[in-house]
Amino acid sequence: MKRFAVGILTLAAAADSLADSQYKLLVLAMPGKYHYEYIPIARDSLEKLGKLHAFDVTYTHRPEAFDGDLKQYAAVMFLNTPGEELNAGQRAKFEAYMKGGGNAIVVHRAAITPPGEWPFYEKLVGRRVGVHPMLQTGVVTVVDKGFPATYGLPERWVWSDEFYVLTNPYNVKIHPVLNVDESSYDPEKIWPGQVSKGMGKEHPIAWYHQVEAGRVFVTTLGHNGEMYRDPQYLGHLMGGIYWAVTGKGQSTR
Repeated sequence: MKRFAVGILTLAAAADSLADSQYKLLVLAMPGKYHYEYIPIARDSLEKLGKLHAFDVTYTHRPEAFDGDLKQYAAVMFLNTPGEELNAGQRAKFEAYMKGGGNAIVVHRAAITPPGEWPFYEKLVGRRVGVHPMLQTGVVTVVDKGFPATYGLPERWVWSDEFYVLTNPYNVKIHPVLNVDESSYDPEKIWPGQVSKGMGKEHPIAWYHQVEAGRVFVTTLGHNGEMYRDPQYLGHLMGGIYWAVTGKGQSTR
């Protein structure tokens, strides 16, 4: 009888454990020349978000993770790591994942990829990143109050980052959720020998759109490690994860 009771408790605990996790998120975070200190900080923060919001995080710096079964993941996050890091076979598997209804989150440096090298990924990002001015403090403005990645943000948010200059060579339609006010920083402040120009009034820095059968959320914010400890930034990122995974949470008001 005692063994039976223990067995029931063990099964109940296992069932609770399974019920606690809503989904799995694959995060590819590889060190680069300008982006490496964020890795342990972002991992810790994302794993805490996973515990708080009941999802599992598979955090890796190895693109070989894309050799496995991607269908087990509700979304794939490219965290400061662009798709160019994947080999041809891994790219094909990711494309099949998206065509089968997979979802993606693209963060900061992951939006920058060599022009024309992998058009599918460029279209997935939705914009091509050119040069960018030096990291500066500016004012981020909320474009879409009804999107989950903006819910924890004020209408005008003082933030310091690299505000990427974007083009749209593939004519991809995106839905901006955050812009940056170019009057709040110097869009032309850049290193000697380079030229940067502003984009004007409509300068998106976070957006979403549909790719194949899946959802894609992109935020170009997130340059340095300390940002991954900031509650407002993490709320912005979590809102994007939540929407990418579920397609829910948008308000029409």
